[in-house]
Amino acid sequence: MFVNPFLKKPRFSVSLCLKQNDSDEKQIQQESSKEVDEEEEEKYWVLTAVRSRYNEIVIIDTLASRYLLLDSTKNVHSVINKNGRNWTGSYWDEFASLPPIIPNGPIAIYGLGGGTAARLILELWPSMQLEGWEIDEILIEKSRDYLGLSELEKPTSKGGRLCVHVDDALSPSQDVSGRYAGIIVDLFSDGKVLDQLQQVPIWLDLASRLMPNGRIMVNCAGIETEQVAANGKPRLELGDSAWMLNSTIKILAEAFPGQVSWKRTPDSQGLNFLALTGDLPDLSDWSNEVPVRLSEAVRQWKLCKTS
Repeated sequence: MFVNPFLKKPRFSVSLCLKQNDSDEKQIQQESSKEVDEEEEEKYWVLTAVRSRYNEIVIIDTLASRYLLLDSTKNVHSVINKNGRNWTGSYWDEFASLPPIIPNGPIAIYGLGGGTAARLILELWPSMQLEGWEIDEILIEKSRDYLGLSELEKPTSKGGRLCVHVDDALSPSQDVSGRYAGIIVDLFSDGKVLDQLQQVPIWLDLASRLMPNGRIMVNCAGIETEQVAANGKPRLELGDSAWMLNSTIKILAEAFPGQVSWKRTPDSQGLNFLALTGDLPDLSDWSNEVPVRLSEAVRQWKLCKTS
């Protein structure tokens, strides 16, 4: 639940004294922000700012969109557009390509955040049963209040809906063996993939929660040590072995030898690495089964190879 960084969206410079409890919170006064390149200024409103057990939670409003910012990094973990379009132009859109390549059955979203991925999936696949897992109860409350999460919990016209679980998705106590057709993993803390996901056993446990032929799709973030070019932008590593520079994909490849594919979103979409377990799908068939906006994107998946 992290986009790195805003890129074409405004980056907000938020400095607030977060409340421990905001049950009687009133709307915080309007503040101003600056675009990443500081060429223009945009107004935003802070709708809520509160510290929970797990997060520093800030939800901000602009004329075009509403954003969920978390932890000390103030990275964006969810976005909802006000024009009625649920496409984000970021990695969340990629998750909506998963349904055509998995068996019939529910999809789990580990790291639900404000429900950005769930919203698009239910628009495109309205019969889908989603189970969103989020450890932070206050974050869920705020997402219901400000990000329309409660609307996703109501059945669609085709019977699909989002069921929210407030719990630790990685807890071994979760009895979900063989339950899911797909699992989306989007778990971050302080701008990094959770440390637990850098261990092979946790991925084997997650795989045990899948139906036969089920798949896991993972937001693996970027490359921490990526070099910066003279223009200040990352010098992209886009060769067939670039995945080896991402620690999370390396662990996945160790856990599932020969059964992990990868891709990287373009500069305009955050430079996030994504991983997919299972055999590499037939990219042509997959491309034909997703919305046009995703058809070219799914053709970019590659099998992880060491040479």
